[in-house]
Amino acid sequence: MTAAQQKASALDGASRKSPFSQAFKEFIVEDWAPYESQMPEALPAAAWTRARREAAIGHFSGRTLVVPAGTHRVRSNDTDHRFRPHTAFAWLSGLGQESEPDAVLVLFADDPATLFFRPRCPRTDEEFYASSRYGEMWVGQRDSLEEMSARLHLPCRDIRDLEDALAGHDLLVLRDVDASVTAMVDGLRDGDHAVDDALLETTLSEMRLVKDQFEIDEMRRACDATRVGFEAVARELPNAVLKGRGERWVEGVFGLHARHLGNTVGYDTIAAGGDHANTLHWIRNDGDLADDDVILLDAGVEVDSLYTADVTRTLPVGGRFSPAQRRVYDVVLAAQTAGIEACRPGAAFTDPHTAAITVLADFFEELGILPGTAAEALSEDGGQWRRWMVHGTSHHLGMDVHDCAQARREVYRGGQLAEGMIITVEPGIYFKSTDLRVPNEYRGIGVRIEDDILITDGDPENLSASLPRDADEVEAWLAQQQGR
Repeated sequence: MTAAQQKASALDGASRKSPFSQAFKEFIVEDWAPYESQMPEALPAAAWTRARREAAIGHFSGRTLVVPAGTHRVRSNDTDHRFRPHTAFAWLSGLGQESEPDAVLVLFADDPATLFFRPRCPRTDEEFYASSRYGEMWVGQRDSLEEMSARLHLPCRDIRDLEDALAGHDLLVLRDVDASVTAMVDGLRDGDHAVDDALLETTLSEMRLVKDQFEIDEMRRACDATRVGFEAVARELPNAVLKGRGERWVEGVFGLHARHLGNTVGYDTIAAGGDHANTLHWIRNDGDLADDDVILLDAGVEVDSLYTADVTRTLPVGGRFSPAQRRVYDVVLAAQTAGIEACRPGAAFTDPHTAAITVLADFFEELGILPGTAAEALSEDGGQWRRWMVHGTSHHLGMDVHDCAQARREVYRGGQLAEGMIITVEPGIYFKSTDLRVPNEYRGIGVRIEDDILITDGDPENLSASLPRDADEVEAWLAQQQGR
């Protein structure tokens, strides 16, 4: 066997496969109950996706839009990460959870939008029992073309027909989703279309900035499920202290409820105790917890439709804040309250951030840790407050935790808030234990409070308000959850 043959054999797992005897092939296809004849009900999103597709086509008159779901990503050797479809594909098709690897949604300029995917094969085909990618024995019962069409209210065709179906059309493709689909599209058109393809990605991202009612309702569900996960963590904090490696215990408890109530977590959970809370993206979660710590828990449930909450609470592990912890906490809460109040239609996207950091800078001036005044730090030539609040206060939220990230800067950060947008408001103070400018009693304290805010035609709506924010209420809530 040549080196190339050995490599190919390893990649497809052939070195581990036993050959199928003819007797087995004849036996395996016998005596199976027929498939259910009743068509499945439509997915809840199906009532909303047609309008989204029509709006997308309206931005690209005469062009055919090719939107892949994506394919599996290798985790290690021949094991893959759990599949999640590309957000634009899920938004336009209505498919969530782990559906549908290798599928492609095509928004034809002059024909109905069509989903191309690999339908289940007859049980008489070897694919039924031999294919680890599509076989029913390996991945479960797949939909027929008719069943998928009933779920989505959308015409469906076999993915193997895709190239012929695209020939002769003026194509745009989401380039970075599925390399094989991009190569196919590039082979069907002349010249370099990368700029036009980038415009498709940007447009689909910007179209999701304002949520429809279905999306808002799904975000409410995600926030409700996240509340349940936080309540479970609150009950388990004593065990997290006793069993060691308590950050992992907290992460696991929340993850259990995320999988039970939704699809999974919307992003890697941050469970940061003590000084770990001052590392913004602390996802190692391998530390112990002590009663005199606070734990910064940044976590969100992604529901089956792929909409995710993004909530942070900073909790006193032993049930009560120390005076220093409470002082920092109260300042962050005041900053967040100011930021939420600024979430008004017509306001600049940056207004909540400006409102929040103004409160923080005043506190830093009060502590005497700024090199000058708060006003100087807040000026364009200043920025010293960023030493203790490095990140922005808000980002858009929806199907992605950092939603609509391909939108143009002038539309996103430079844009205005509008009714139907959902953003986070999440100021923090991060006093690292090694920061000698900070008074000793505050070193090692990290606090962030984050909620998911719906912009309405009036007062902002806090979708995650069922979790307490006030320090006294947090302490009472912990006592209640733990039966104290």
